[in-house]
Amino acid sequence: MNKQSFLSILIASVVIASCGKKDDKSAQGGGAPQVKEYKTMTLQPESATLYTDFPASIQGQQNIEIRPRVEGYIDKIFVDEGAVVKAGQALFKISAPEYEQQVRTASASVKSAQAEVSTAKLAVNKVKPLVEKGIISKYELESAQYNYESAMASLAQANAALVNAKVNLGYTTVTSPVSGVVGSIPFRLGSLVSSATAEPMTTVSSIGNVYAYFALNEKMLLNFTQENSGAPLAQKIKKMPQVSLVLSDGTTYDEKGRIETVNGLINTETGTVNIRARFPNPKGIIRSGSSTTVRIPNVVKEGIIVPQSATFELQDKIFAVTVGKDKKTKNVNITKLENTAGNYYVITSGLKPGDQIVLEGVASLKEGTEIKANNVSAETVYADLK
Repeated sequence: MNKQSFLSILIASVVIASCGKKDDKSAQGGGAPQVKEYKTMTLQPESATLYTDFPASIQGQQNIEIRPRVEGYIDKIFVDEGAVVKAGQALFKISAPEYEQQVRTASASVKSAQAEVSTAKLAVNKVKPLVEKGIISKYELESAQYNYESAMASLAQANAALVNAKVNLGYTTVTSPVSGVVGSIPFRLGSLVSSATAEPMTTVSSIGNVYAYFALNEKMLLNFTQENSGAPLAQKIKKMPQVSLVLSDGTTYDEKGRIETVNGLINTETGTVNIRARFPNPKGIIRSGSSTTVRIPNVVKEGIIVPQSATFELQDKIFAVTVGKDKKTKNVNITKLENTAGNYYVITSGLKPGDQIVLEGVASLKEGTEIKANNVSAETVYADLK
């Protein structure tokens, strides 16, 4: 093969390779970037009820420590731990024979005093006609009357001693002052107890109503009480909506409750204020000491509500992604209500009605990216809102 033929073959090979590359580029669209499609939504004012959950501890309306009034040994225990008791129901019997003896002694003293009263009365009745006839002086009658009055006073004193002895004897039967649930019983039969015993015999928790205690930070409290701004706090609390109680198994308690009190002091260490809500407990389902969750509704009227999935956080700030008329994205810094929870944010600044926001993949979407907007209906986005 001569040199000229070799050069001709080489040039032909280069031309064929160049044509192949051009065909590949044509097949790939000439290398132009493709515009990706994203779901978007046009914002409009929405009304909804959002819920915020707060961990809470339960206490009975009354937690009464049961303590003995007299000293003695526990002779009987009438109830068991966790039993439901009525007011006045016997809980313990204390063996204290000395109080029974005091009742017997006092009863005998009453009978003796009654006999003395009868004797003194007979003396008055005997002396009175003799004085009227002038047989004896009035001094004898006055003396007899004084004796009678003294006997009556002794009788009253004896009756008081009997009442006191019976009261002390009654203290040997320890009863429940309220209806409720019996707590732990640290003492057993034969244990010596007295009014000076440090530990109570048991505790009875009145659970006809129960209190749920939880904490709010200052911003949340202001958000919950923002309506009726000129009214006192107590009036704002009364107008707050009813709250729900979520039990430890995740179920919602049947009875609704109300927030009754807000602690006047803010904890400087945590920045929170303690709240107390009261719930009826007619069936005694909720017990003192339970751990539950208080769910507070927040009614939003004509607000800008966006799904949390349409936002992302960067350096302690929250951003949403809007789409302009040029179909390019823009990151917008937004602020929200502190007490919003669940799957949505209530926006207070950064977005307005008519803005078009991206609903998905916002964390990885670079600002200024051109996208193809697939606008979805508000009904679809807010399907689980009430």
